Amino acid sequence: MVRADDERRMTVAIAEARLALATGDVPVGAVVVGPDGVVTGRGHNAREATGDPTAHAELLALRQASVTLGRWRLDDCTLVVTLEPCAMCAGAIVLARIPRLVVGAWDPKAGATGSVHDLVRDRRLNHRVEVVGGVLEQECGDLLRDFFAEQRD
Repeated sequence: MVRADDERRMTVAIAEARLALATGDVPVGAVVVGPDGVVTGRGHNAREATGDPTAHAELLALRQASVTLGRWRLDDCTLVVTLEPCAMCAGAIVLARIPRLVVGAWDPKAGATGSVHDLVRDRRLNHRVEVVGGVLEQECGDLLRDFFAEQRD
C-alpha cells in the first residue's frame, strides 16, 4: 500500500538517479529509509564509473545503510528505488531482510520483484518483502527512456 511519504522519498531516489548521468551510467537511484524516516543509505548506478558489475544503486544504498546503522539486518527499513530491481538486487534485498520495497518504474525485461520474476515474495525463501510499485512511475520511466534514446542517437 502506498504511504504518504512514498512520493517524497521517491523524489530523493530520482535525484540520486540523476547523479549517474555524469558518468554515463544508467540513471537508477535508490535510498534506504530507516525506521525514524531518515535516509540512512543512498546509491546510484556506478558500473561505468567503477568498472564494478555489482555497483547497482540498490546494493550501494544497502551497503551504506548497513554502515550507517552498524548492522547487516535492515529489518526495519524501506528501500525506495526508481527501477524495479534485477535478480542480483532482489537477492540482496531478501538477504538484508528489507520488509518493504517501493518501486518507481517496472522493468519488463529484467525485473525480479514482480514483473518478470518475483524473488522477493518466493514462499521457499525465509523472508518475503512487501512490494509497492508504480510510485512516480512516469517520471522514473521518462528518465530511463530519455537516457536510452540519447544512447541510440
